[in-house]
Amino acid sequence: MGETENSLGDAGGPLSGLLQRAAALGGGAAPVHLWDPKACGSIAMRIAADGTWHYHGSPIARERMVRLFASILRREPDGQFVLVTPVEKVTIEVDDAPFQAVEMAREGEGDKAVLVMRTNVGDVVRAGPDHPLRFRVEEDTGGLIPYVTVRGGLEARLTRALAMELTEGFAVRDGRYGVFSGGTFFEVPREAEG
Repeated sequence: MGETENSLGDAGGPLSGLLQRAAALGGGAAPVHLWDPKACGSIAMRIAADGTWHYHGSPIARERMVRLFASILRREPDGQFVLVTPVEKVTIEVDDAPFQAVEMAREGEGDKAVLVMRTNVGDVVRAGPDHPLRFRVEEDTGGLIPYVTVRGGLEARLTRALAMELTEGFAVRDGRYGVFSGGTFFEVPREAEG
């Protein structure tokens, strides 16, 4: 949680509950950006679009194991997802985003709003310039799918319930729909506005 925890640690209201639940999960990441081990191929691990981690086709049921793997996950410049330790690096498959944003607290109103989100693996992020939101329009349905950057190019897809909650805070700026957080306006793609 790092700097986010320090800047929000004394918060009250909905933020304090979110932070307590995140602390119980023990989220965070190892310093994978500092490690440059030799690539060792790939393993039969996959993160499904719903955030479920699988090994050899079976879901990983142990939450602590998932959090451990999540703490050593990194996205490479070529877009591949890898699990990294100081001595090895293995490629895994990710269907969409590796994490799910499962809880959100909104502090402030209008252009002063700050959205704080907790992931399924215990990371807490404050949407803004360092943790931008982006939106993708689903090809089949035209539905809007929001994501928030968690760390190192790794994103969390907002659950359907959180996406609905997010839309309640949509605003219009310069004729465009979007949402404010952390002093930034995140625009919805034009094709989703129709």
